[in-house]
Amino acid sequence: MKKDYRFILEYIEDGAVKTCDKKDCDLYSIKETFDGSELHVTIEPKKPIELKNAYLTCAGDYRDDDRIYVNGYQSWTTSREYQKTDIQPGLMGLGQYRPVWDFTHIFGDYDFQHYSKKPGVFHSYSYTYIKRDGKIILMGTLTERTGFTVFHFDMPADSLCIQKDVEGVTITGSYALFDLYCVEDEYDAAFDAYFDKLNIRKPRFDRMTGYTSWYNYYGNITEKILLRDLDGLKTLGDKASIFQIDDGYQVQVGDWLTLKQDKYPNGMKPIVDKIHSYGYKAGLWLAPFNAQKSKSMVARDHIDWMVKGPNGKPEIGCIAWGGAYTLDIDIPEAKEYVRKVFRGVFDEWGFDMVKLDFLYSICHTPRHNKSRGQLMTEAMEFLRECAGEKIILGCGVPLFPSFGLVDFCRISSDVGKSYKDPFFQKHSNQEIFSTRCAMNNSIFRRHLDGRAFRNDPDVFYLRDCDLSGKDDLWIKKTGKLKFTKEQKYLLAEVNSMCGNVLFVSDNVGGYDDEQRAMVEKCFTPTDRKVLDAEFVAPTKIDITYVDGKGEKFVLNFDTVTGENSTKKL
Repeated sequence: MKKDYRFILEYIEDGAVKTCDKKDCDLYSIKETFDGSELHVTIEPKKPIELKNAYLTCAGDYRDDDRIYVNGYQSWTTSREYQKTDIQPGLMGLGQYRPVWDFTHIFGDYDFQHYSKKPGVFHSYSYTYIKRDGKIILMGTLTERTGFTVFHFDMPADSLCIQKDVEGVTITGSYALFDLYCVEDEYDAAFDAYFDKLNIRKPRFDRMTGYTSWYNYYGNITEKILLRDLDGLKTLGDKASIFQIDDGYQVQVGDWLTLKQDKYPNGMKPIVDKIHSYGYKAGLWLAPFNAQKSKSMVARDHIDWMVKGPNGKPEIGCIAWGGAYTLDIDIPEAKEYVRKVFRGVFDEWGFDMVKLDFLYSICHTPRHNKSRGQLMTEAMEFLRECAGEKIILGCGVPLFPSFGLVDFCRISSDVGKSYKDPFFQKHSNQEIFSTRCAMNNSIFRRHLDGRAFRNDPDVFYLRDCDLSGKDDLWIKKTGKLKFTKEQKYLLAEVNSMCGNVLFVSDNVGGYDDEQRAMVEKCFTPTDRKVLDAEFVAPTKIDITYVDGKGEKFVLNFDTVTGENSTKKL
């Protein structure tokens, strides 16, 4: 990180975007401090300014063999190391054409970031690094409270640009634009230094193992199915620690405390009590900021609580469930409604953990004189307030604002029902479910585990078929599971090596001896330590690790086929 940068401000005046590249003018002055590792840049307005973006630009001084780490916009966004010849994908195939696939932009940053799709041009959220000569040059923000920080690399043009997304903010007084930190060291030492500087709460838990209902039944869950699978999990004893109920228990998304009576005739508390009687914690999935646009009572009765778009109408913040609005928690009544939901889940039903999903929807649209980064930061602080000391598993969230506030966090896309990517994955976005992308993110975001939270790499599969048998619990099929045994075991191996949330959605009671041995192995804490991981070919990754005896190994696998081998070094 250099002090000899060029400053550029984008602002709105008379409805038009204008730019100024001076550090002192009749509109503002810039104050800065730099000590070699920290750079702080503050803007002092001389009259009200409607901000859009601020930029620091300088030479990149790249080498041809540099590897650039790109941290994607949110949990599901592709995150990996790139080389000068690589292209960072944005919307892909038909997904680029909004009239055809209008929903594809909502998941990510496509409405407010440009993807050039040129070799060597990348952007990374909140932090990044350049890997060279066995070390990394790590650059990161110290806060996103004033706006998201985005690092832009243009290797062919040898430029580095650091952006502060401050769209939606009008300032009348001093405003912190950049609070940046840089360190050069070996991989783990550099991340240790960065997180020491962030001074966030360290993770309270080492590991979470168990069951989630989603990847076998999706929304088609019933009390009978859950109790059957709970009995199956019990056969693992204390190898498991939690049983989590996912989407499908509620009548509509947004009406979280209203159960499907035909499927839960005894209510939720008896299920939670039985989970506890087996010695497990009870977890529940929620999308706390979302409400189905045409079906939920909260959206129907309180449309004034929803986030409004530029046209003043409620805005779709998520395309799941046929489209969902987003609760605006800057509206006191909406905020109190979310608090009421958490009181019901924890105090009345007795859950110990909540998986909070689709959180990115709260910050898609700047409003109330707040940037996207400020909205997301305040939302995560609010969720921690609601949960108190209960366990939070975050999902679908820009990661930096969740650091130190969630106990566990998804760091990957959803895995698919097939190892091979579906056709539409090539015609969508970086956030679409994909087993290949999930493993990629688990590997390249491994540095967050134990520092920001405990990493959730999503589930692995061991079952032989869907829905564990055609008996009286049989429900509508949701697509066949298409994995070879080698692919299942590879996914399980990567998850247990790079994460500390290990979940299955299988009825464990139906496992054979080999499957049971594998799940017990994965659920048992490992003494392996990953030393390095990188692409050694376009579709091949090497993971170098050391075991508890100090012996070094390399796992090589093909991301497309799942073929893999491990050799001792």
